[in-house]
Amino acid sequence: MSTPAQSAVEPQPRRSKPPGDTRTEAILRAFHEEGALGQAYDSRLLLRLWPFVKPYRGLLWLSVGLGVLIALASLLRPYLMQRTIDDGVMKGDQHALLIGGLLFALVILLEQTLNFAQVYAAQIVGARAMSDLRSHVFAFMHRLPLAYFDRQPVGRLVTRVTNDIDAILELFASGSLTTVVDLVRLVGIVVVMVSIDWRLSLIGFAAAPAIALLVAVVRRLARDAFREIRAKTARMNATMNEQISGMTVVQAFSQQAAAESEFDAINRAYRDANLRSIKYEALQDAAIELVGAVCLASIVLSLGYRPVSFGTVVAFNAYLIMFFEPISALAQRYTLLQSAMAGAERVFGLLELTERDAAQSSKPALAAEAAQGAALELDHVSFAYKPNVPVLSDVSFAAAPGERIALVGPTGAGKTTIVQLLLRLYDAADGVVRVDGRDITTLERNELRRMFAVVPQDVFLFPGTVLSNIAVGDEQPDLARAEQALRRIGAYDLFARRQGGLLANVHERGDNFSAGERQLIAFARALYRDAPNLILDEATASVDSDTEQRLQTALEELIKGRTAIIIAHRLSTIRAVDRILVLQRGRLVEQGTHEQLLKAGGIYARLHDLHFARSTRSDSIRP
Repeated sequence: MSTPAQSAVEPQPRRSKPPGDTRTEAILRAFHEEGALGQAYDSRLLLRLWPFVKPYRGLLWLSVGLGVLIALASLLRPYLMQRTIDDGVMKGDQHALLIGGLLFALVILLEQTLNFAQVYAAQIVGARAMSDLRSHVFAFMHRLPLAYFDRQPVGRLVTRVTNDIDAILELFASGSLTTVVDLVRLVGIVVVMVSIDWRLSLIGFAAAPAIALLVAVVRRLARDAFREIRAKTARMNATMNEQISGMTVVQAFSQQAAAESEFDAINRAYRDANLRSIKYEALQDAAIELVGAVCLASIVLSLGYRPVSFGTVVAFNAYLIMFFEPISALAQRYTLLQSAMAGAERVFGLLELTERDAAQSSKPALAAEAAQGAALELDHVSFAYKPNVPVLSDVSFAAAPGERIALVGPTGAGKTTIVQLLLRLYDAADGVVRVDGRDITTLERNELRRMFAVVPQDVFLFPGTVLSNIAVGDEQPDLARAEQALRRIGAYDLFARRQGGLLANVHERGDNFSAGERQLIAFARALYRDAPNLILDEATASVDSDTEQRLQTALEELIKGRTAIIIAHRLSTIRAVDRILVLQRGRLVEQGTHEQLLKAGGIYARLHDLHFARSTRSDSIRP
């Protein structure tokens, strides 16, 4: 049997309690690690968003153009108010009053109509661009090496595709990408106010430096706060996914209180991060309102020293309010921009990290002589999931077309790892893996995997129907082909009796089917695929001995005419194979037929004796 170090060769659980730390301290440290990103540059992130916005740039430019028209239209309102008051109200000119009122109403109607079209266009651009980005990230994750998912909590990845991209969508929903419109409005207000009265304008603009300093300070604080929010959102989703998926274990070991305490710590940290962002936003809004009120009061006081017309006072008051409105809007949008940039930083950080992982996972093909007539071959292959913890060491063997090979050995010997290397779920550190005489690193992954049908130990069924689960990968499942596959393994009647037959619903993870039924679906799935190579990874380990006997017919039909790699702890299932490979501590130590290995009296013989002894004891206590 392998030592604990040697048996711990498969990917380990993501979290472990650091020595001397409490569970809560470990959780908070995980927060820090999740949020430890480099300095972000908004312009760089916006440039990375452009490829997703570019297909809809026509609508984007339309939105910006309409925004400029809205800004110009809004500048007319105070001017019309001034002329209406001075020429109509103060002089008692009813005609001027009527014309001024009609023009004012028309400008408001035009402004609101343009505003509807501008917001609608911006929202369409955002929804479509973020749909493309979400699809891109989701598709990209499907192309990643399996090693990446060993290191990442599921909830964290879900957050990248959902919450973080939704935060970027706020750029469009809030109008942040049309900030240029607010800048145009500010410039227009300054020009108009100076043209009316430059002295009063200077009083109004005196607060601009204070506002700029305030925004600069809040900008840095808000960015850090929103980074924390994004990090803690990801951590919360990861923990919820973990706890719900492991609810059976939590309740069986009475860990409800510990799970509640862990989630409470995460929830409090998330709450505190949100409170900090709210504080900065409230501080910014209050300060801008205060500065605006002081400027307005200063203008009112100055009127005692420099009289102007009543219409000018009304217009200046309106322009001053309009001057601070875009500043306040810019500040609020900047808060949303910070949230969006934090989300974009994490989404594109995911793509950058995974691109690097994908690049490191590929290596140039090695020029080495292939075994003659070999369907599958490992040539001096070594591999480790973690540095300095070897799983396979210099393993070599070749399987001829149609040959049935069984992999046997204690837990942690490297049996499943060989299967994962053949499928190129992981890449060998040294040596060459070949299929049909070709180095698999020269094959496109989808092409390689079409050469294999896999029956795993834990069968995963997707929500849908029995037919869609048998025909996984086919956009248009072939009902006749699926029925034939079930008949060949003697299971058609079992599924035909169900309401709906092969169109019967499959719940999440197939929990409305027994373990044996799920296994039969996996066998039918492999037959439907009809690949030349077959991998059986503990295919009957999750069923009882009686069910296993019923599955033998399905197994024999499945293996017929295919090159097969069979992993099994139950030695009774591999006696009829052509060759048995015995692995121990990552090395190939024995190979031969069942009878040859028993006569050799080595590791396989000892494993057989142990298995026979356990079977005898089980039979003796069976009622």
